[in-house]
Amino acid sequence: MAKQQQVVHVPSARAVRSSFQSLVALLIASLVVAAIYLRESNDQLFQYWTTQKDPAGFTTTSCNLFSGKWVYDNKSYPLYKEKECAFMSDQLACEKFGRKDLNYQFWRWQPHQCDLPRLNATALLERLRNKRLVYVGDSLNRNQWVSMVCLVDSVIPPALRSMHNNGSMNIFKATEYNATIEFYWSPLMVESNSDDPVNHRVPDRIVRVQAIEKHARHWTNADFLIFNTYLWWRRRQMKVLWGTFENPEDGICKAVKLPRVYEMALQTWAQWLEVHVDRNKTQLFFMSMSPTHQKADKWGGIRGENCYGETEPVTKQGYVGDGASPRMMSVVDSVLGDLKTRGLNVQMINITQLADYRKEAHPSIYRKHWETVTEEQLANPKNYSDCIHWCLPGVPDVWNEILYAYILQL
Repeated sequence: MAKQQQVVHVPSARAVRSSFQSLVALLIASLVVAAIYLRESNDQLFQYWTTQKDPAGFTTTSCNLFSGKWVYDNKSYPLYKEKECAFMSDQLACEKFGRKDLNYQFWRWQPHQCDLPRLNATALLERLRNKRLVYVGDSLNRNQWVSMVCLVDSVIPPALRSMHNNGSMNIFKATEYNATIEFYWSPLMVESNSDDPVNHRVPDRIVRVQAIEKHARHWTNADFLIFNTYLWWRRRQMKVLWGTFENPEDGICKAVKLPRVYEMALQTWAQWLEVHVDRNKTQLFFMSMSPTHQKADKWGGIRGENCYGETEPVTKQGYVGDGASPRMMSVVDSVLGDLKTRGLNVQMINITQLADYRKEAHPSIYRKHWETVTEEQLANPKNYSDCIHWCLPGVPDVWNEILYAYILQL
């Protein structure tokens, strides 16, 4: 019986071409869908950063202070001069340390639907008469505290002002007004092995998420408390100690992933506020995360570069970088929401989106370096650029103008 021949069907050139075109069309469609998804994600982030509640008297329908644009204004800004602020920090004094391009000082934040009140230092000091305004948190809150001190410093005669440092607490006093503007170093809010205000650069961070009294006793009876905590939590997980640092071997230490450990710490903070804050006296604020600018390709720059050499803000409205985490901020929203249901209002000051535009306003290499800069680093400056903190005068002045708008409404 003869074997049957196997017939092999070879696709025609037309069929191959048609199949290839179908694959190309499918690939293009997938890319379009991905682009739409990414755009929608960015739009959602933009909406998230700009739709938080406004200060009393500013309704979301009439004025959202957090949604706007930066306007170049070299006539009415900056609000003070770097060299004339007696308490300027060398970490933030970019002009002093060689920066020649000073345009970062001349940008004014313009909300879309109203004007942000220009900060009047004398009027603010009157509001602070016989009161304590206390910033609590990490070096970004210290950045904002230095800004506030510089904002009021110019209207106070030298003999009527003073600065006192006592460990984690820094106190600026305006004697004539019996007012203090303070900063308390507490980068993780709860007790941690990074609590020393000088020797705190501990890579293997450990927190006691249920312990806050060591810090919080310094905040008691403040009239205005402005909190922040984010920068020091930027890692996949954090070690949590149930025990004491004096005798850690008697406790339990376990790594807990983010954002859960962040939530645990904020819940301890919230519980302390609920019990200890005088609701008839103390006004509470929480600064949203200050974005970093470590990746230039996110704003159309060169991959591998950062904020070094940048001289202009991002001008594209709705720009969202990757230097901040909506997932972490949603934890803050949740904790503040729970506090509100228990009758305690902590007002979020959402500076994330407006600061995200300002890629050029960081110290970069123009600051005091706490460690010796090597020849290798000098050959490649971007490697030691500070793209986290902010030059002064600069962006934190606007954060304080927004805080001032809140205080005016009280």
